Amino acid sequence: MIYLYDAIVIGGGHAGVEAALSLARLNKKTILVTGNLKMVSFMPCNPSIGGPAKGTLVREIDALGGEMGKNTDKTCLQMKMLNKSKGPAVRALRAQSDKLEYPREMLKTLSSTENLTLKEAYVKELIIEDKKVKGIRLESGEEISATIVVITTGTFMEAKILVGDKATSQGPDNQKASIGLSKHLREIGHKTFRLKTGTPPRIKRDSIDFSKMELSPGDGFIHAFSYEKEHLRILDQEWPCYLIHTAAITHEIILNNLTKSAMYSGLVEGVGPRYCPSIEDKLVRFKDKSRHQLFIEPESREIDEVYLQGFSTSMPHEVQEKMVKSLPGLENAIIAKYAYAIEYDAIDARDLWPSLESKIIENLFFAGQVNGTSGYEEAAAQGLMAGINAHLKLEKKEPFILRRDEAYIGVLIDDLVTKGTSEPYRMLTSRAEFRLLLRHDNADLRLTDYGYNIGLITSKRYNDFILKRKQIETELTYLNNTEITPTKEISLFFETQNLPAPKGKITLAEILRRPEINYQDIEKLVNRKEDLSSDVKEQVEINIKYAGYIEKSIKEAEKLAKESNIKIPKDLDYNKVTNLALEARAKLSLIRPLTISQASRISGVNPADIQMLLIHLRNV
Repeated sequence: MIYLYDAIVIGGGHAGVEAALSLARLNKKTILVTGNLKMVSFMPCNPSIGGPAKGTLVREIDALGGEMGKNTDKTCLQMKMLNKSKGPAVRALRAQSDKLEYPREMLKTLSSTENLTLKEAYVKELIIEDKKVKGIRLESGEEISATIVVITTGTFMEAKILVGDKATSQGPDNQKASIGLSKHLREIGHKTFRLKTGTPPRIKRDSIDFSKMELSPGDGFIHAFSYEKEHLRILDQEWPCYLIHTAAITHEIILNNLTKSAMYSGLVEGVGPRYCPSIEDKLVRFKDKSRHQLFIEPESREIDEVYLQGFSTSMPHEVQEKMVKSLPGLENAIIAKYAYAIEYDAIDARDLWPSLESKIIENLFFAGQVNGTSGYEEAAAQGLMAGINAHLKLEKKEPFILRRDEAYIGVLIDDLVTKGTSEPYRMLTSRAEFRLLLRHDNADLRLTDYGYNIGLITSKRYNDFILKRKQIETELTYLNNTEITPTKEISLFFETQNLPAPKGKITLAEILRRPEINYQDIEKLVNRKEDLSSDVKEQVEINIKYAGYIEKSIKEAEKLAKESNIKIPKDLDYNKVTNLALEARAKLSLIRPLTISQASRISGVNPADIQMLLIHLRNV
């Protein structure tokens, strides 16, 4: 067969664009097939990027050479660093994005990328021969051949919009659903299941009384997701968000109409997101709460609509009207778009290798919400990794798999392919054992080497990174090795800080380790002003203040790395491993872990089973 393309990417959401861009940038002839090119990277739900754990994912995508961080910086309306008063492990950057400009800018990037063809069409089925994918067949009957296919269909497979007691075959934001592909995937051996998510109503901005709301401003555009900061948009003024809370009358309206909600009428088949529930679900699950927090967030500079964050619902339109008008400042609100729930098919990600390639059909990859995840950031991260691994498969090279101690991306994919999910999976800081190592601020230090070696980071950017890393190392050496002896001037400095002065020689690092002291204080103390960026100073301060905790995490990570180095053959017959518990044998045969580390995280596989497996591997 003569292949027209090296790779086909099905779907133009956040996963699809990252997969297509990475493949094309790595000189693979790629075609992106999607239903509506104007909707690439569209945000049908919350018009924001980032937040706890999710913001770190975006930084990691950027450090590896992906596009989401750059596009967010280009199109943001507001940025703020969350959890600034807490430790660095949980700090998170979050941006309000312009939901119209974001896809428009992404389409410009796609259209100007060499080796990338864009096509509007819907895919009916895959072309498969001898358990290998060979291409796709469109609804029109047209066939496109390729060595690799990456499926990133998001929430479109067999999608239904649910409002009240009505279900409509439709994708997000009035788009056409993908019909038939899900059935085809089951026929070739992939398991699918139903999931549900939803979105709140959009309100006309001019119909809102903002005087009854609490202002929630950004930080003044001092942040950027991308390490290539030239992409950051500079505005005279950020667009504000506002905070309100539900009222007692809101709760009364919802509870009195609960059976009218699609979720509680028996219409819903899929499982909804635990960490982003609908407002009616919140009232049922958290009966002790007298009110719930909501945010009014801008959607775009170009439309008179705002997003009612935290008010997702599948109530009938007439009930939504009452619910919205019961909220402070929204008494005269005009609903521009009504809320809805959406139900769709996802695959069981345990049918995938950690490279995101199918275990059932060779050269077939899956990424994004089709794998059971929730959120733009999780989708983009998978898309990038699927694109990279599809490229490596074409090059006949080993897959690129990040460990759990290397990146949130590693945690995300390992959780999906090892444990699976029964609800939309959301990345949380609590899912990462090594979150002090996987910080928002050090994603480039963790992953840029990988991005450069793969070929997605330019030489100029890599040289800038090398300089930054050297500056950090030099400054850490200086602070750890420079001692000062108390003098009148130094004692006076500590007095002005209301701190006890040191009684003898002390290193600058030991002084900086004090909670009340920051890097700028050290500069004043020794009258030293180095030409270092704020990013370098931040790294130096965090490394010194949290040195003990970081060292402990590194030792634990090294243990994990050793276990990850113990490989398990893909085709190992677990029936031949003696003394394995029956449950462990079944789970190991299903998941087929690639390392001892991955095997140890499978539910139902206990330490004794791991020991039996190690003995078997040593004897074969």
